[in-house]
Amino acid sequence: MSELLLSKIKNKTATIGVVGLGYVGLPLAMEFNRSGYRVTGIDIDKKRVATLNLGENYIQDVNNEFFKQQVAEKRFSATTDFAVIRNIDVVTICVPTPLNKLKDPDVSYIVAVLDELVKYLHKDIFIILESTTYPGTTRDLILSRLEEETGLKVGQDFFLCFSPERVDPGNPDYQIKNTPKVIGGITATCTGFGTELYSRVIDKVVPVSSPESAELVKLLENTFRSINIGLVNEMAIICEKLGVDVWEVIEAANTKPFGYMKFVPGPGLGGHCIPIDPHYLAWKLKSLDYKARFIELAGEINTNMPYHVVDLVSTGLNQFKKAINGSKLLLIGIAYKKDIDDVRESPALDVLRLLENQGAEVDYYDPFVPMIKWNGDSKTSLSNISPNSIQGFDAVVILTAHSNIDYRLIREKAQLIIDTRNTIDKTKAKHIIKLGVGFPEE
Repeated sequence: MSELLLSKIKNKTATIGVVGLGYVGLPLAMEFNRSGYRVTGIDIDKKRVATLNLGENYIQDVNNEFFKQQVAEKRFSATTDFAVIRNIDVVTICVPTPLNKLKDPDVSYIVAVLDELVKYLHKDIFIILESTTYPGTTRDLILSRLEEETGLKVGQDFFLCFSPERVDPGNPDYQIKNTPKVIGGITATCTGFGTELYSRVIDKVVPVSSPESAELVKLLENTFRSINIGLVNEMAIICEKLGVDVWEVIEAANTKPFGYMKFVPGPGLGGHCIPIDPHYLAWKLKSLDYKARFIELAGEINTNMPYHVVDLVSTGLNQFKKAINGSKLLLIGIAYKKDIDDVRESPALDVLRLLENQGAEVDYYDPFVPMIKWNGDSKTSLSNISPNSIQGFDAVVILTAHSNIDYRLIREKAQLIIDTRNTIDKTKAKHIIKLGVGFPEE
């Protein structure tokens, strides 16, 4: 065990390097700063690095004033140069891990970091992977390369752990500090270093026996959510066919004080985690000749929800003897969940694409997302909604239940409402179709 590295971690003189300065990396860097550590951020995006070094923050969950202070006091700086790792004690890797077109894991960002890390790895350095990935990545991909290409020995010369990120953008109650942190090291010494480090940053640390266990923790968490969301999405469709209100059923079921956990339906899955993480587990199991049937079925149901929303739009327009082709439609909300500016994997984008492909003229209003990149160009949100603007659309489709939307205005002025988020009381709206509620009589 490196007593010098342990001492640096304990007295907070260890220099922290955070690789990947997005929704996970930058908030984590600020939490290290807040705990008294000096942080160097590393990112390949030159524009992002320049922006950060000017003291300009682009992550909603990061406090602007605190960030500016850290930059001004040189407690945080950003660079594109991985050579700084030579003088860094702890490196956390927070790069994206998307899926490719075949829904197989894409660990190319991790591999790219490894390509640089092996050049600058030194004795008494602690490496932590936080990017969500398949079980075995830390040991089979990272450890093998670090040992083989540097000659250094894990648990003696350097230390390696996996610790899954648990970021929930926009959550007012749980941020990095008060969300328990799982850590699993290649050796017991590695886990010990992880526990010592994170216990100085996060309220509760949960050590597990191996990186594989830690990798599976994150996959279990989000697979659990994906499967239960798939179940309630299917229940919404069942309720439509039975002429029952799924929202009433859910609220009544939620009165049971045991054996039930509330999930709600919606237009599909969004964000970087829930739509993606279960596929990492399913992919790994395929290599072991096992089919993850629950995961695949939930994925099928959730992926189909944007198509179902478009069917609801078509059903509503048909009542006015209109087709989707040629109709003017307004989408309320383009972010994947309420009160954030994140559009990654947002089902609203799928609904937008499907409606446009059927010939609709589609605008959107999202006060958190003023512009999106769309079809090689950009698409801009309406600056506001007014009685005249609402009345100018054949239908309004509510996809994200932002808190600062005037739903009363929509309820009173929209010609037709398609509500996928239970934002409007059906009894108070003249023409409305709600996800999970039986269709009105023709």
